[in-house]
Amino acid sequence: MSQYNKVTPELIEQFRQIAPNRVSINGDINDDFTHDEMPIYGKACPEVVIEATSTEEVAAVMKLCYENSIPVTPRGAGTGLTGGAVALCGGVVLSTTKMNKILGYDKENLNVRVQSGVLLNDLAEDAIKQGLLYPPDPGEKFATLGGNVANNAGGMRAVKYGTTRDYVRAMTVVLPTGEIVRLGASVSKSSSGYSLLHLMIGSEGTLGIITELTLKLIPQPKEVVSLIVLFENLEECIAAVPQIMLAHLQPQALEFMEREIVISSEAYLGKSVFPQEFEGSQVNAYLLITFDGENADQLDEIIEKASEVVLEAGALDVLVADTPALKKDAWAARSSFLEAIEAQTKLLDECDVVVPTSRIAEYLTYIKSIEADYGFEIKSFGHAGDGNLHIYTCSNDMELEEFKSQVHDFMKKAYAKATEFGGLISGEHGIGHGKQAYLSEMAGPVNMRLMKEIKSVFDPKAILNPGKVCLKL
Repeated sequence: MSQYNKVTPELIEQFRQIAPNRVSINGDINDDFTHDEMPIYGKACPEVVIEATSTEEVAAVMKLCYENSIPVTPRGAGTGLTGGAVALCGGVVLSTTKMNKILGYDKENLNVRVQSGVLLNDLAEDAIKQGLLYPPDPGEKFATLGGNVANNAGGMRAVKYGTTRDYVRAMTVVLPTGEIVRLGASVSKSSSGYSLLHLMIGSEGTLGIITELTLKLIPQPKEVVSLIVLFENLEECIAAVPQIMLAHLQPQALEFMEREIVISSEAYLGKSVFPQEFEGSQVNAYLLITFDGENADQLDEIIEKASEVVLEAGALDVLVADTPALKKDAWAARSSFLEAIEAQTKLLDECDVVVPTSRIAEYLTYIKSIEADYGFEIKSFGHAGDGNLHIYTCSNDMELEEFKSQVHDFMKKAYAKATEFGGLISGEHGIGHGKQAYLSEMAGPVNMRLMKEIKSVFDPKAILNPGKVCLKL
């Protein structure tokens, strides 16, 4: 950290000229800017918080910080889970949440231009009013779109429509030097040199600050229906997933969940949606599946075929959520899993490994087999259609340091097994600073060297989001 300088009073005055009434220092800094949504990774208070409203303001701030070797942490809504938006080196937190305008739709080319601080929920709702759909559907609806792109967020509709990366056409980026670049274009193909656009996607704010995005949209599906599928055990539940895919049913979303997390979520919401017993058998696992189509007749055929497939695979029963209220309740329960865990748990950490879908059951069986070695409880759910698993370590009675020590040992084993199975250590939450050690073990020295060299090309002074992804402090 010796390469970084402190923010001087003179610099603060210059920041105030760039962003009048939007510069906070010392005791005026809101505590929300000191951490993200995973408290286990700690807090760090910046010297200054600047809430920018335009690309030009971001560029002016970055130019000053680069010239004076001041570390800068880009920050959207702060909903991350790996410490990616925590200002480990102090300096400046540069917030984009006031850059929240939807700039316009290009319906002929099915695109929308937005500032990076627009919330996912706001674009999703506005696009529907236009008869359009923004397919990426991460669980946290109140994250910023810039944050989604910076982490290549996935979400529940990824099984059919892909991740955030698949919907980014173009972007405006401010580099650590303060230079402004525009990457990509409002077209569907490119073979025009190295894809700097795709290099920026998923870079977690370590290569540049995204200020504007052009995003792909699709026509809104006319009909949508969800199925709640009940299973007596998790193994049969997960084993049904490949059968669904092989039947050419193309689910929009395909989620799995275990009994314990469903009970926690429903208790948190105060509403029961998922049956816990069926004809004398205890339900221990569920699939929540959504299909979309052009008309009700098409969906009726899909429901019938899907029901046959899952019942043959061992399902106890299939419930059709075909009313707006029931669909809303079912997905509200799924979407509240993390909130329910947070509300009921004092200490928690998580990993979002991704493994081949054919090995989900085997992987979860392994995780369950080592749970008894630790003093915490494990809760799991995830995207069954793409193999992205959310595994939470939870404790209400362990000491913090002991919890951290045990979780570290558990994570090493969990990540090693995911790598052994041909998977990766993160499907959508990113690396931040909380998962750095595991990344280097998975990627190996050559890949880590390449990442560090890419970082140095974009950010020679290493001032942008230092201590994250591949660059350790």
